[in-house]
Amino acid sequence: MAMNRKARTPREKYGEELRLRRTAAGLTQEALGDQVVCSPTLISHYEAGRRLPNPDDAQRVDRALQTDGFFARWLEDLETKYADHFAVMAELERQATLIQQFALSLVPGLLQTDGYARALFRAYRPNHRQEDLDRDVVIRTERAHILDGPLNPVLWTMLDEAVLRRQVGGPQVMAEQLRKIADMADAGRLRLHVLPFSAGAHSLQEGLASLMGFEDSASVAYVEGFLTGHLMDDPALVKACRTAYDLALSDAMSHQESLALVRAAAEEYEHGQQ
Repeated sequence: MAMNRKARTPREKYGEELRLRRTAAGLTQEALGDQVVCSPTLISHYEAGRRLPNPDDAQRVDRALQTDGFFARWLEDLETKYADHFAVMAELERQATLIQQFALSLVPGLLQTDGYARALFRAYRPNHRQEDLDRDVVIRTERAHILDGPLNPVLWTMLDEAVLRRQVGGPQVMAEQLRKIADMADAGRLRLHVLPFSAGAHSLQEGLASLMGFEDSASVAYVEGFLTGHLMDDPALVKACRTAYDLALSDAMSHQESLALVRAAAEEYEHGQQ
């Protein structure tokens, strides 16, 4: 009886074709990386469909493999619905087996409710159309479908206490948002830690950071700021990010203490005490 195979995404098909063409050319990932001027790890991410080359790298791939512009042309068809700086991160989230995220001031996108996400989009768009807000809220909240399964990815979420205290969208929106996080933590779908104000300065105080692990390739790290994001796959940089995450985690409250604090904050918003 035939086995059901998981449907491949366009990015995965792109990566598989790259692997086949590289193998046919007799090149290792390291050798191709030398010609493209990138690391073998990055080539492995291309071939797994986790990342896409930029246009210049795609042209260098075509020259190295003598594919007459094939990969550069195909790249033009792989458009994304996400902002340029976040498109790679969105793809990696789907394939990660482990996500460890830290948020300094806002609830991470994977955990946002519709109301919370809408309030954020309205905050930085002085002139907005309702249909644009509706579209962007759907795009953001659809990312959470990767959490529908009971096991993967394993999700760790560390929140600065500022995330709980900054009122986004009003008391009822905040109460709903914090209850969602608490319910997921209570159900075992995420490991929750809060970095309290009393911890003072900490190693991740400069902003949002995520670490992602995979079954068959090296971990990566991602940091994000206003309208910009940076993905790191250099082992030394990823190690530095992991060290910073571990240091901050050592200053955080336990899972149970964090869960209790988040539920208490939700109750305060619910009853107008914030």
